Amino acid sequence: MASDAPPPKGGTDTSPAQSTPDRSTTAQPTTAQFVEVQESAEFGELRRTYRSFAFPLTIAFIAWYLLYVLLSNYAGGFMGTKLFGNINVALILGLAQFVTTFLIAWFYARHASRKLDPKADVIKSRMEADA
Repeated sequence: MASDAPPPKGGTDTSPAQSTPDRSTTAQPTTAQFVEVQESAEFGELRRTYRSFAFPLTIAFIAWYLLYVLLSNYAGGFMGTKLFGNINVALILGLAQFVTTFLIAWFYARHASRKLDPKADVIKSRMEADA
């Protein structure tokens, strides 16, 4: 919806003011330095360490989720089996979805702090020293 209000006086820039940190005291890495680091064996090892953890776990969780969905759609009798009281298999497996989500997040945080962060910190400190 367009406004019929006249433009503000004194200038044409109506964008909000943005605060930018003072970068004059620290040198920033160049694009070439970023590309060099990206092509380094160290960065490749960091990427392999991340992928070797994240991809299998992601695939396993998606398979587990799809199993739950398929069982819900095609195995109603099994999912409706009462375990105790009004608690059935579907409820237990549904709650297990939440539990596995939190477990995966916890495992990843632990993995990142032990394996990924130290490697990333080495790469970061080297880039900052070279800049």
